[in-house]
Amino acid sequence: MPLKTTRWDASEFLDDDEAIAAYLNAAFEDGSPAFIAASIGHVAKAKGMSQIARETGLSRENLYRALGDGGNPELSTMTKVMRALGMRIRIAPAAPAARPAKRKRAAA
Repeated sequence: MPLKTTRWDASEFLDDDEAIAAYLNAAFEDGSPAFIAASIGHVAKAKGMSQIARETGLSRENLYRALGDGGNPELSTMTKVMRALGMRIRIAPAAPAARPAKRKRAAA
């Protein structure tokens, strides 16, 4: 008897802000622009694409296209969607920065 499977949909598991933040942080950590866009799309779907479209002033169709597989959204689209999702992007150093060696002053 063949095993029956269903397609896994991340949006079904993104039901609170902590899970959403962890999911998006992992996507940004990966660094792939396509994966980041798709992950934001999964969260938008979980929150309700119609609601996100209303809050951003963008059409649902454009959001699905921009945030779906192969999408390439503009930064302005990404920031509007993140704001509508109640999330924000923060910047941090990738690794602790080495302090530059102090230069000795030449004798005058």
